[in-house]
Amino acid sequence: MSGADDLWRHRDFLKLWAAQAVSSLGARITREGLPFAAVMSLGATPAQVGILAALSRGPGIVIGLAGGGFVDRGRRRPIMIGADVGRALALATIPLAAWTRALSLDQIYGVAALVGALSVLFDIADHAYLPTLIAPAQLVDGNARLATTDAVAEIGGPALYGVLFQFLTAPVAIAVNAGSYLFSAAALATIRAPEPTPAPHGPGGADRAAAIARDFRTGLGAALGDPAVRALLAITTASSLFGAFFSALYIVFALRTLHLTAGMLGATVAVGGVAALAGATLAGRLIRRFGLGWVYAGTGIAGAAGALFIPLAGGSAWTGMAMLMVAQLIGDSLGTVAEIAGRTLRQSLVPPGLMGRVGGVFAVAQGAMGVAGAVAGGWLGQSLGVRQTLLLACAGIVVAAAGALTPPLTRIRTAAAADAA
Repeated sequence: MSGADDLWRHRDFLKLWAAQAVSSLGARITREGLPFAAVMSLGATPAQVGILAALSRGPGIVIGLAGGGFVDRGRRRPIMIGADVGRALALATIPLAAWTRALSLDQIYGVAALVGALSVLFDIADHAYLPTLIAPAQLVDGNARLATTDAVAEIGGPALYGVLFQFLTAPVAIAVNAGSYLFSAAALATIRAPEPTPAPHGPGGADRAAAIARDFRTGLGAALGDPAVRALLAITTASSLFGAFFSALYIVFALRTLHLTAGMLGATVAVGGVAALAGATLAGRLIRRFGLGWVYAGTGIAGAAGALFIPLAGGSAWTGMAMLMVAQLIGDSLGTVAEIAGRTLRQSLVPPGLMGRVGGVFAVAQGAMGVAGAVAGGWLGQSLGVRQTLLLACAGIVVAAAGALTPPLTRIRTAAAADAA
């Protein structure tokens, strides 16, 4: 299949698309649901929410170190299915504990860490799997369609969660997500396209640690050896650091500083989903018109700047909600375009046999900076102030996004050109 329109007739891609559509909806519920349960049900402080955010991101360090070679030497689809089933089982413990009145902050911490680890493994396998399922010329449109489902999930997930939390409980909302991961696993299991033969398995036992280190060095060498991939890694690392400030403080800021209700917060985030849907729809046309590199740089910088409306929000709850919506409209629309362009760039620039190991390097960078940013954000939010810390985070992500204004990235126009390079 060569044309983008052929994706509508690509049955296996449509199955992958369906799987990710449903799991994305559930993932959005959990992303808001775990900190929401911690804040509203268990009275978590900003520092404790920062720890929760850190535990959600921290497993990326370990999984990135060990998971890259594991993905490159295995079939990617079974890894994705296993990660889905594991996430479903972990999340199912939350409603069970709530039903027996045994839910605690420690359990939410543990579930967040396990789900975070399995999500990182799923993402590494997913990034490596798509280029084996569709042609290079279809990557922009394939990534755009997957991003469309993320956007729809952003519309429905938080809004659904707000309703479920307001009229039922947070654990019930999280139970919905557990079911979504099981559906995703079942849909992935129906894909019939054969995967390329994986690389030979590495050593086990005492040599396993050496093999993991060797795999990571190989991935790091591949990432740093290509100027464009090196720039992508630097931007990802810096963005993860400052973006984690928002993970630690956004819900605390919305609920306690702006006094939004659960329903208002859900509606606010849903507006971002509408914007992300618009971005996913326009991404292909923008990339074909201006080129992958320039679109990645321009939309990344403008989207990051839109986040400034968050710490500037104030006044009544409705005024604050309106300003958060403006931030969602700008950031989610342009951020989605930048995400599609960045993902396509990496999938096109990295050789298929190294995709997992390079993905592991990115996961380690995101995990390490995510932990540092979440802990620092929670601590600064409690000592310096939530609003002031979010202003600092905004400045950081704008500077990070500006790193895309480098010739190795801006000169790349198409996925095919990146693949040829």
